[in-house]
Amino acid sequence: MRIAVFVDGANVFHMQKKHLGWAIDLKKLLEYFKQYGEVVDAYFYTAIDETKEDQKKFLQMLPYLGYSIVSKPLKVIRDGDMIYHKGNLDIEIVLDMFNTIDNYDMAVLVSGDGDFERALCQLRARGKQFLVVSSAKTVAREILAVAGIRYLDVASIEAQVRLTTVPKPLLEIGDINAILEDMSVESDFPV
Repeated sequence: MRIAVFVDGANVFHMQKKHLGWAIDLKKLLEYFKQYGEVVDAYFYTAIDETKEDQKKFLQMLPYLGYSIVSKPLKVIRDGDMIYHKGNLDIEIVLDMFNTIDNYDMAVLVSGDGDFERALCQLRARGKQFLVVSSAKTVAREILAVAGIRYLDVASIEAQVRLTTVPKPLLEIGDINAILEDMSVESDFPV
């Protein structure tokens, strides 16, 4: 079975920081999915804050782990005294799922965002298998309703995917904690 992995970077960051308390090793995550078949594509979606050097370093590491990076610049929106960061790539994820649909048999969506409900329904209608990976505290009810047994709580595979050692490219380019912290720029929430 051919597998394509679609990682919603902002969703994963917030899941790790606010609910898991541990970091996912993105290389181990791809290795884990190999039990289902051949991983033919892996995409990591993120907004980029050009002012964050550590985020740039993290992104430089991703191809070494097997991921293609899909990104766009982070937008800063001012509303009175409030400043919002906007960097949602949901549309890009869905477009890539359907533009590459002939390349895979199963899509793995690493996100619990309810905005993907319709896309998952359409994948099923087109005869594609899918797996949604998220955490019990961050997965939307709409996603659970569509996924059913095709939902995997990342906490249940912690032993297989937890970041335990810093990958060599990260040792060369910076502090992993600072890099993970800098990924928070992908938030749609006020700062």
